[in-house]
Amino acid sequence: MRTATPATKDLYDREMAAARHASDPTARWEHLELAHIVSQPYPWLHTRNHVAMFALAVRQHDRREALGQVVRIIVAAPGSLSGRYPEGNTGRTRDGLMTPMPIPPDLAADLARAA
Repeated sequence: MRTATPATKDLYDREMAAARHASDPTARWEHLELAHIVSQPYPWLHTRNHVAMFALAVRQHDRREALGQVVRIIVAAPGSLSGRYPEGNTGRTRDGLMTPMPIPPDLAADLARAA
């Protein structure tokens, strides 16, 4: 199983902490989305990210997002293990489950440094 480098794990942890401490729900989602992009290759981090997204959707009473996150929790680890995940995808229900997306340039630079 692939494990994150310490620098990649720090990047993930930074975004997850920022999501937890953000007072604005939009900012929380944005940090969770960035953490998702970082987490995709790593089964445990990827699954943890979707659990956090599920919890936020439940707190916001967003049934559609919560249901979509349940599906993503189920497929996150197998997708990471098999390498079948859409690079750059934000992990949100509004985005297709297998739709690749561009990685924001600043995050791409952080990921390159962390590798």
